[in-house]
Amino acid sequence: MPGKPVPKYEARALDAETWPDFEHLVEANNGVWGGCWCMWYHGKEEGSGSSPAEKRKAKECRVREGRAHASLVFHGKDCVGWCQFGSPDELPRIHNQRAYLAADPTLPDWRITCFFSGKGHRGTGVASAALEGAIGQIRKLGGGRIEGYPEDIEGRKASPAFLFNGTLSTFERLGFERSRKIGKHKWVVTLTL
Repeated sequence: MPGKPVPKYEARALDAETWPDFEHLVEANNGVWGGCWCMWYHGKEEGSGSSPAEKRKAKECRVREGRAHASLVFHGKDCVGWCQFGSPDELPRIHNQRAYLAADPTLPDWRITCFFSGKGHRGTGVASAALEGAIGQIRKLGGGRIEGYPEDIEGRKASPAFLFNGTLSTFERLGFERSRKIGKHKWVVTLTL
């Protein structure tokens, strides 16, 4: 019996033109995780203790100034998800940072830090489309070494709420290679363009 057909998705860059689409998706999903607006990775001074409204304003400012990058995923005219990426200067925070820094790593050119799929679109390939879009945007921005920090869910059940860094299988399917573990199920993966 054939599986459900995979929806046709298109990836576009987050910028001033697509901001309203991103904004609508975030607002339709409770500000994402209760109002974070995907600001945590930008650093402590960037709204981590702020209200959702302040985080929204800070994110919009960064987008309009070209200091926030993401691959937005569209299904028709609707934005249904994204993948955030940027340089380590743009996104200085990652989860499991102490374990990450213990290896005294050479920082990558780019980090993939966060994924989100809107209600009704989870488990339909949004994360893969978003990651493909991010890779394409990074290539256009000059390429380099990309790191991701996904969760290995093989052989275990994992709540989608804990998969905001993506899954290891999604990254590996798109050519990323395992570098090292930084948590019980968390990996550093790399791809060089």
